[in-house]
Amino acid sequence: MTSKFTFIYCRTVADVLDALLSAEISLDQIDSGTKGLTMASHGPISPQEAADRLAIRELVDAYAHCADRRDATGQMALFTEDTRFLVFYDVTSAEPSQELQGRESLAPVFDDLNQYVATMHFNGQSTVSLDGDRATGESYCLAHHLKVAEDGQRTLMVASIRYLDDFVKQDGRWLFAERRLMVNWIDTRPSAA
Repeated sequence: MTSKFTFIYCRTVADVLDALLSAEISLDQIDSGTKGLTMASHGPISPQEAADRLAIRELVDAYAHCADRRDATGQMALFTEDTRFLVFYDVTSAEPSQELQGRESLAPVFDDLNQYVATMHFNGQSTVSLDGDRATGESYCLAHHLKVAEDGQRTLMVASIRYLDDFVKQDGRWLFAERRLMVNWIDTRPSAA
């Protein structure tokens, strides 16, 4: 059974959150304005669940922000001390191409972004399943990497990636307990100035 969604005009994301938190609307009442798109039915969510979902989304966005600002220390701080970070260049493989254990092991990986003159990570859709102080999620990202060779030749590498995440809330703060980076495809091409 499908239900007709009620269109609600909200000026900002904060308006949506305020309406959700005050139980004026539920998530299934928000219409994205896209025809033919269906959405799972949700009842009202608690203020704590809304805060946790927002904090997890901000964690995902902070990861991209730190990457684009070359803030390896800030990026590492988003992970638990005993974190696992796995990279799958072949998403059909059961074995990761690279596996890192522990927060400190992430430094060389994040520092590797310094080979690019600029990066831009565009985070897309995401899902989160909460279970108390633990959560799992999947998020999509298009990561753009611009490299300029000594001769001035510019190369743009775009990677379509998905992150499969395990999150944990420690001392009131959500962190990555495990992050699996799944490379869907990579496109590398010359880039004009």
